[in-house]
Amino acid sequence: MLFSKGFILIFPFKDLKRMEAIMNFLLWILESRLVMDSAEDNFKIHDYANESADSDDKDSECVDSEKINFTATEEDKESTSDRDEEDVTDHNEEAAVVQMLKEKEDREKEAEDPDYGEIYSILNTDEVIQKESQNEGRNFRVLQNKLNSQDPEVRKHLEILKKLKQSIWPSLSKASFVSLLKDFVESEFFVIDGDSLLLTFLNEEVQHLTLFYLIECFLHDFTQKGAKYIIVFFKDAEQMYFQNPQFLFLRTALVEHLKHNTNITIHTEFSNCFSQEWEIFLKKSYPYFIIISDIGLTSLQTNYLTIFIAHSLSKKINVVQAFGQECDTLRVYGYHLQSMWKHRIFFQKYGKDLQSACEAIVRYQELSLYLYEHLKLSLKSIQNEVYQTVLLLKKLWPEGSDIRRVICVLTCAVGLKLYSDALESAHASLGAKPEQSESERSKPLSPEEATDLCRMQCLTMVFLLHMPLSQRAQIRIMKSCWTEQVLPLIKMQQLCAHFVLKQLSDINDWKLDLTYLPDLNDDSLLRNLAYYYEIEYSEGLEFQKELGKEMDKEYQFLWDTVTKLTVNYDFGDAFPVRNTSQVFIDHQQTSFRVCDEKIPDIGLIPLKSDLAEEYAGDVLKDLPVLESNDPAVTSLAKYKEFDELRHWHSGRPLSEEYERVRSNADAKSKDADERKQIQKLQTFYRLYGSTLEGSTSKFIVHQNDVPCSNSAVKKAKQIHKSKAEIIAEENNRRLKAKEEKKEEEQWKTLQITTEKEIKANLTVGINKMEKFLKTVKSKSVKFSVEMSALSACVEAWKKHCRKQGNKPKDLSSAVQLMRRIHILLEKYQDLLEKSHLQKLSQYLQLLGFENLACSLTGQMREGRDDQNRSNYDVEVGPARFQLQYMDYYLLREERNDPDPRVQHFIPDTWQRELLDAVDNNESAVIVAPTSSGKTYASYYCMEKVLKMSDEGVVVYVAPTKALVNQVVGSVYSRFTKKLPDGLVVCGVFTRDYRHDVMNSQILVTVPQCLEILMLSPRCQSWTKRIQYIIFDEIHCLGGEIGAEVWEHLLVTIRCPFLALSATISNPDHLTEWLQSVKRYWQCADNTIKGSSTNSEKNFARKCKGRSTVKEQKKSYRVRLVLYEERYNDLEKYVCSVNGSDFGIEHFHPCAALTVNHIENYGIPSDLSLSPRESIQLYDTMVKVWQKWPRAQEMDPEEFVSFKNNIVIKKMDVRKYEQELKKELSNWIAVGQRQKVNEVLENLKPQPVDCSEYEKWKRFARFVDKLHEMDKLPAIFFIFGLDSVENAAQNVFRNLLEKQDNERDPKMEKEKEDIKNKLRKLNKTLMKFEPTDIKKVKPSKVENMVMLLTMKKQLQERLKKLTVIPSMCTYADPKAVDEDTLRKIFYRLRFQRRGYVHQTLARRGIGYHHGAMAMKERQTVEMLFRLGYIKVVTATSTLALGINMPCRSVVFAEDSVFLDALNYRQMSGRAGRRGQDMIGNVFFYDIPLPKVERLIKSNVPQLKGQFPLTISLILRLMLLAAKADDKMDARAKALSVLKHSLMSFKKERYAGILKIYFMFSLQFLIKEGYLDQEGNPIGFAGLVTHLHYHEPSNFVLVSFLTKGLFHKLCQPIKEGSTDFSEEVLEKLVLILANLFGRRHLPACSKAFQHTFYQSKVFLEDLPEDFAEAVNEYNTKVEENFAHFLLTTAKLADMEEEYRLPLSKTDFTSEKWHGSELASYLMDNNKRISAVSPFACLSGMVDDDLFHGENINNAVLRSLGINVTNCPLLYLKKYDNQGRDRPLNAYALDFFKHGSLIALATDNWLNEGDAYYLLKDFVLLIQSIRTSLSELCDDPNDNVLLAFQKLGEVYQSKLNAV
Repeated sequence: MLFSKGFILIFPFKDLKRMEAIMNFLLWILESRLVMDSAEDNFKIHDYANESADSDDKDSECVDSEKINFTATEEDKESTSDRDEEDVTDHNEEAAVVQMLKEKEDREKEAEDPDYGEIYSILNTDEVIQKESQNEGRNFRVLQNKLNSQDPEVRKHLEILKKLKQSIWPSLSKASFVSLLKDFVESEFFVIDGDSLLLTFLNEEVQHLTLFYLIECFLHDFTQKGAKYIIVFFKDAEQMYFQNPQFLFLRTALVEHLKHNTNITIHTEFSNCFSQEWEIFLKKSYPYFIIISDIGLTSLQTNYLTIFIAHSLSKKINVVQAFGQECDTLRVYGYHLQSMWKHRIFFQKYGKDLQSACEAIVRYQELSLYLYEHLKLSLKSIQNEVYQTVLLLKKLWPEGSDIRRVICVLTCAVGLKLYSDALESAHASLGAKPEQSESERSKPLSPEEATDLCRMQCLTMVFLLHMPLSQRAQIRIMKSCWTEQVLPLIKMQQLCAHFVLKQLSDINDWKLDLTYLPDLNDDSLLRNLAYYYEIEYSEGLEFQKELGKEMDKEYQFLWDTVTKLTVNYDFGDAFPVRNTSQVFIDHQQTSFRVCDEKIPDIGLIPLKSDLAEEYAGDVLKDLPVLESNDPAVTSLAKYKEFDELRHWHSGRPLSEEYERVRSNADAKSKDADERKQIQKLQTFYRLYGSTLEGSTSKFIVHQNDVPCSNSAVKKAKQIHKSKAEIIAEENNRRLKAKEEKKEEEQWKTLQITTEKEIKANLTVGINKMEKFLKTVKSKSVKFSVEMSALSACVEAWKKHCRKQGNKPKDLSSAVQLMRRIHILLEKYQDLLEKSHLQKLSQYLQLLGFENLACSLTGQMREGRDDQNRSNYDVEVGPARFQLQYMDYYLLREERNDPDPRVQHFIPDTWQRELLDAVDNNESAVIVAPTSSGKTYASYYCMEKVLKMSDEGVVVYVAPTKALVNQVVGSVYSRFTKKLPDGLVVCGVFTRDYRHDVMNSQILVTVPQCLEILMLSPRCQSWTKRIQYIIFDEIHCLGGEIGAEVWEHLLVTIRCPFLALSATISNPDHLTEWLQSVKRYWQCADNTIKGSSTNSEKNFARKCKGRSTVKEQKKSYRVRLVLYEERYNDLEKYVCSVNGSDFGIEHFHPCAALTVNHIENYGIPSDLSLSPRESIQLYDTMVKVWQKWPRAQEMDPEEFVSFKNNIVIKKMDVRKYEQELKKELSNWIAVGQRQKVNEVLENLKPQPVDCSEYEKWKRFARFVDKLHEMDKLPAIFFIFGLDSVENAAQNVFRNLLEKQDNERDPKMEKEKEDIKNKLRKLNKTLMKFEPTDIKKVKPSKVENMVMLLTMKKQLQERLKKLTVIPSMCTYADPKAVDEDTLRKIFYRLRFQRRGYVHQTLARRGIGYHHGAMAMKERQTVEMLFRLGYIKVVTATSTLALGINMPCRSVVFAEDSVFLDALNYRQMSGRAGRRGQDMIGNVFFYDIPLPKVERLIKSNVPQLKGQFPLTISLILRLMLLAAKADDKMDARAKALSVLKHSLMSFKKERYAGILKIYFMFSLQFLIKEGYLDQEGNPIGFAGLVTHLHYHEPSNFVLVSFLTKGLFHKLCQPIKEGSTDFSEEVLEKLVLILANLFGRRHLPACSKAFQHTFYQSKVFLEDLPEDFAEAVNEYNTKVEENFAHFLLTTAKLADMEEEYRLPLSKTDFTSEKWHGSELASYLMDNNKRISAVSPFACLSGMVDDDLFHGENINNAVLRSLGINVTNCPLLYLKKYDNQGRDRPLNAYALDFFKHGSLIALATDNWLNEGDAYYLLKDFVLLIQSIRTSLSELCDDPNDNVLLAFQKLGEVYQSKLNAV
């Protein structure tokens, strides 16, 4: 053996074992020496570990930077001493994981039950935001149930309410701000609490009609976005409003209006949330969530609402906070609070106390009303008076009337009567008592003064009845208030109006027009009239205006009716309106709003742009344009034109993202280390790819070796063959014969043992036989195997029947027997001879299938009666037997003719259609179930392009970086190709990792990165090389984030594409849209081809350096390929904890349906049944309707597709299933609704509800149960990141406990003894110095050999003792060899949780979520695919395309994110084609109504997103201006603008987009990013570099232009490149205010609490930066307001005068004018762009200059939302004006560096926090890179500061 320095040992031993021992000894010496030599490098290795962790996940696609070494070089080998202790180390690692889990559990317990003793309310218990002292004046009091704080019961209520607030506050603060509407379809619905809805918009300054308008806009927005909802008004909640009668009246009017004038379902029958009816409703309907306010008008109402929130959460119903909601054109966002176990625990503990407290809050007692402190009225007396007066009015107006007239006259009449009576009784009682002084109480109005007020109220109603909204909107804006004397009477009348409305709602025999319920009062108009009659009318004749004939008549009629209703009182005539001089209006607080500030001239800045003219010319022509000398035009900043190619200061060439990447192509030019890294990366990709593809085989593709596929097909059809071909065929024939003979011999040796095994153990034997069949190619041998198996199955069946005797039989043997018959008849029909058929006939007869036996042989046999039945009879009809028992074994329709284009399988018809599309260069939309084989077309497409040339490019677009890695692995595994230097097969481009972007033939990327390439002016030559683009998971077009980018790509590409998805419900609409895009490109291509401009010649000259791609025949066709049939059926089960066991019930899909659902929506097309479920449905239908006319016809034995059919296939069963569904729908049509309902109820399972504590406590046992049922491998979907990890760790702990229980104390003692012996041995061996090797005596060598032999024996024994028992692990050690396992685990060595994953994986467990490092996720994916890991808990990260098929999918947690789309994506993982005959879906304690909705709901339709941003429009203008090929660039830009999916076939949306485009151009011109010719100028480059972060990118530029960053970023000393902690901290504060903003709910500040490490609420920006932001916002608001004023003429004014939801029209045709009305109108009032409904509350054009007013004020038909305006609010407020603070997570982490602190203080879970921080680091790097590109000085302080900050922040993140 050769050692270092040439030393050789020669062994004279003949004893080989002895020689082997000596060799081991010498190897040990050698390794020891190596270890000693390398000991000095340990610190370097440790540093590298940190460096590797540092570079890892930016989702660490930087796989290439790791030092992977799959060839076991010396440097990577572990030392022998380490290896000696390997098992011990594993044990120690496991112990470390157990300890870590225990610490985590303790920490979580502390976090779950925090001590909120330090929390105290900012508000005391007697007031909320609205101070009750204001609402409850001395002159108007409603005496309600007052809580005496000294009462023990009341004190108990107050105590429990305090506990409730302390419990619920952290949950409310932690609420997630999410999109609420997700994917609502069909019967999905949520609940809106009616009182919370009212509170959201309630404001004393808002007029009645404006309030109804705002509420209708809110609800209409939900309706338009596809939401289904109901509104609930609890009866008891009414009690909370009696102190605020104006709001009480509004509430009553709102309830009646929504009931009568809209189609919304309104529930008013529930008393409160504790009522039994409400609980039944929740249980039956299980809404997605309930929208509830967290704050009320009073502290009493706030307590009531808090109880409601807690109750809802305790019932597993999620809650959305009513305040803080935001919306854009297509989405609604809000604070969503997930129901959790702690909420249910709290309610279980305090539920009864809370119910008592709630009853105390709403307890109804006789209420008394006090006016002016001494006028007492009973509310009961008001109700009685209302009742009597309504009866009287019915007699006066028997024909009914408009509700406004009725309310007006009844309120005035009742109010006057009650007030007069109260005054009279007060005078009588005061006669005997001394009067209080006026200073002690206010003097009440006299009856005459009250009458004056009522006359004006009647006059106001006349205005409402006759004056159109367009005129009312012009009424002058008067800020005033009523005097203290008048206010009590007005409030009393509002109370009367409430009781009048309540009384009228109970009357059904009187015709009332309820249309105008929203317009029962206009307080602003009433105050205007009061002021007019009080001040102006008395000033002279010129101010005394006429009412007008019609209005005069109406007023007289109303007042006459009032006097008739008050027949026993004398309240005078209608005129004069004022008879008294009492002051009603407080003159000191009265003022008129005058808009003195001049709004600049309305118009657009002139723009000369062909692009703008062509796209929006039709809208532009109708809009005014400013003159060139207008100040707005002359003041435009004149910046230097932006040069796309060079820096504007230094002239240095600029680079783009895709150019700042390494190239792996020319390996020769790299140093040895870099070459090695590339090889390692490729080795890993191949390993990763092999787990995806099942083998490491590749397609070897050489250029020009293979003709195109079409010619291959033609070649197959050639008739004349050459001599060479004939010889080749003959050789193949001989080879086949030889192989066949070999296979026959193999079978002969296996036949007897296989038959014996089948007879002994059917399952094992059949599996072994089928495994052998997969290795056989010869059809005749396969036939022999099947025939032998058939005979063995017959024997097994007979043996079983004899054994059972008269007992029930297990039909599994009969099923296998029949299955063999099916296979023989279908696949080997050409080999079946008469003798075979007779044998099959005998076996059919044996099973009792006489009719099938006859149909097979064609001979009739005598029928057997029941007495003569064979003992081997299955006693079931053949059709029922096949459907019920063969079930998933039924054969699928499969083609037998091979396709020369496909090597390894025979493609289905739809797959051939895909291949044809690729061959013809056509585009295709492919919608097919998961695992159906749709991805094969992608790889066929890649192969085609690789074969055609070295220049052509295929781009694969995946939605996530995880999927990118998966595809790259597949490409490396499938393809290799010898390419010229500088080119590679595969490149990657993601946001944080990229290589070989421009020099690869297959580029795998994410949409955002491909968009950069498509819109880059300098990338046109590359885009023209693209031959095909493959879009995977195309349904992401309907997503919330980034969906618009998918649209941009689909409309800018000129090449054909493949768009793949498993879940699109409107593929026809999508295909039609894409076809319209292709038609556009056909016209554009013809136009470009027809013109030959100089620019194109220049472009061609520039691209000359690279050889051009061979021109392909262009096709503009878009095919739609639909395939709906899953290969495996999915069977669903509902599971619940049932005592000590689990209730697992089969869930029949039809059980999800209801009669109403079938009537309204039909039976969903994708609600498919397995054969067994079809039989179950038929049996239930027969049982329910015994006289069903078609029962016989639908009997399986009689059904036309089954009768006498030996081989019933899946497609035959589909026909039967469709007929049954059709019949079920028909039952409803013929009036059998009740019977259908019975059928559905009979099919429903009855799961047992269990506590969440029990559910998670027993979760590990449930996994065990699935293991026992042979349902693993399984993916368990859980939606909380922490829950995902906890669940996996829970399973791990269960296995450890199981192993501890099984441990033998003697074995444990033996293990310890062996470990001690090994330690002693190692010490002895270590005494031997390797340097003495030359002096070793033979006797010492002998001694060492003996010690090593002993050590080896001890190690082997220890290994046997420490091996994990099979019952204590789910891992399958046979699935992966130890070498591959070591390679995979090697990648985890520097990961944050690497040791945890490795420990869990050894037990067959893994978890998977988005916040994990990429390497950790990949490890779990690979081991799961290989079959080593059997249990994976995961979030929805596995739903999107990741290839992880399994036997079962378990939904272990409910969530708002578990919707129809996610359900289908996730459940689609179940059932591995080729491994599982059926997929299983388990719902583990998911509420049954939710399960039903998931199963019956269709997937959402793709409707598109708002496709434009200002940054995108700047990028399009940049492309059009700077591209070499101008016509191509212009065509792309126009395509993006014209072809939005959102606006496809929707003109209204198309108009909105044009308006938004024009605003964007105006904004960019005014801000100095474009000139008036549309050319980019100034900082356009920096803005487009940061286009991800609008509007923060514009704000960042404003900071740079003002020099604020340069002022801040001063180094520690002159010339230094280091910066103080204070500077870096300020930089983080600034960035945190601009980017990654997470607003907390306003209620998070409702309590003060001492946080331990974090500040939680982000501090304000430094003053100079805040001023810059405010200045920017002011300019943007001005620009946006001018734009709104300019485009106002595009509004549909007819629409503007209608309420959006009820469509109530306020354009009066009867209006004939009025002198008084004209006088009250302000002709100078500017309201051209404001909704007339908003004008009633004083809104004018000037208010549009404040962003917070825009949504409520702007003309609705323009379709403009403030979210389209690039404002960056430093503060955000909810509807109540409460601040929604920013979460300071980024700054807090920078200060303390603790993820745990973010979890405990900042209301984030650790996973989310880590993900957000990673994103923040990427942002810093992105800004740094952009600045380095645009800054010509590499030593610029700002650049250096950002560089330093990036390094510091990254190091802090790596340390966690």
